[in-house]
Parts: sequence; structure tokens; C-alpha cells
Amino acid sequence: MAMAARLRSGLPLLRRALKVGDLSAAERSVAPSAVLCPAISNTESARRFASGPPAKEQKVKVPLTMFGVSGNYASALYIAAVKANVLDKVESELLSLVEASKKSPTFSQFMKDLSVTADTRLKAINDICAQAKFSEVTKNFLAVVAESGRLGHIERIAQRFSELTMAHRGEVKATVTSVIPLPPEEERELKETLQEILGKGKKVKVEQKIDPSILGGLVVEFGQKVFDMSIKTRAAQMERFLRQPINLDGQ
Repeated sequence: MAMAARLRSGLPLLRRALKVGDLSAAERSVAPSAVLCPAISNTESARRFASGPPAKEQKVKVPLTMFGVSGNYASALYIAAVKANVLDKVESELLSLVEASKKSPTFSQFMKDLSVTADTRLKAINDICAQAKFSEVTKNFLAVVAESGRLGHIERIAQRFSELTMAHRGEVKATVTSVIPLPPEEERELKETLQEILGKGKKVKVEQKIDPSILGGLVVEFGQKVFDMSIKTRAAQMERFLRQPINLDGQ
């Protein structure tokens, strides 16, 4: 009961912060990804991922502006996948490859090992794609990534690509950190609050994370903002306030 009360205590604060604009409770901007390589042409790269010469050039607008090597590659893949009408399939294939690498330390190390020759990387990726029966777009994309020695960035590329597919579907992810899983009623209330802010045409997807170190309350990452309403942060703020010198003269 006490733990549930701690969770509920964070929701009114979040609602007020979102609706009234009271962001003083530890609002932090999310820093963009570091630029790991010079920018590449998304349109040019997308052509390399295509499975054949296009009958007619289709104009595709990337729903989010992304930076850095992962953003550039993800944007180029998005363009190719939309043109081939295989967006969901490519996302599923890319995420399955990432999950496979997490389960196999040998495979994960192989992707990060820059001493492996380009020919070896390419052959391995082609074999994997053939066995997994990946689409031509995914296969060609991974071949380009392997040739350029960027396999070590594939997890981040997949994350950025998922951000693009969510934007394409009108979805917005809210990551909620709490000390225990949110009860269904609390999760529903949180989603309703966020949905009110987004308005029609958007759909909120809530991802829950558990972190006992925040002691209680909630930390909500939503869009490009972080709303920290955890007991840990509020206690730290109170401590800083109590450490300030007291003006006995009232001046």
C-alpha cells in the first residue's frame, strides 16, 4: 500500500507539469547522439538497399530529423523500406538480428571486431540473411553496413529505425521508471494524461522500467523531455534547500 501511494504521488505532479508547463521539477533535455562519422546521403544510400531499379522515383519524407552515423543509416533504411512497402518487416528483421547478437557473445564480438576483413564480414552477413530469409531491403542494407565496418553500431541503428517507424505510425513512446511495476489503473491514468497532451492522431506507448534506487515516485521520459518526480530527486532538492544559508535579518 505504501509503495502504491508513492507511485500515485508522482501522477498529479506529471499531470500539472504537462498541462500547465511547470517543468521546474528537474526537466532535462535529451542530448542528441554524438556524430560518429561524416553525414551520408540518405537518398543515395537508400538506392543501394533497393532490390532493383525503381520503376518511378518515389518521394519519401523521413518523419524525424536524425543525426550521427546511426541516424543517417536509419533514415536511409527507412526511405528504402517505405519505397519497397516492407517497413514493418524490415523493423522486425533488424530487431531479431539485434536480439540474436545479445544472446550470442561470439556473434556480438564478431560484429564489433574491426580486424575482421570486409569480405569475411560480408560473407557472414549474407549467410545469416539467407538462413533467416530476410527481405532484400534488409539484406542489402546489412551488406552495406558490413562493408563499411559499421556492424558494431547495428543496435543503435535499429533503435533509431524503430523511432522512425513509430513516428510513421503516429506512435510516441513514454518510458516510465518506478520502483515497482505500475498497477494497471495507474498505467491507464498515465497514458490518458499523455494522450490528452498529444491530441488526436497520436498513440502513446508506455514502456516501464524498474529502478529501486529512485526510492519512489516516477521518472517519465516523454518526447525530448525528462520529468523527474522521484523521491530521490525531491530529497536531493530538499537537502540543497536546507543547506542554503539562513538570512536572520529577513533581507
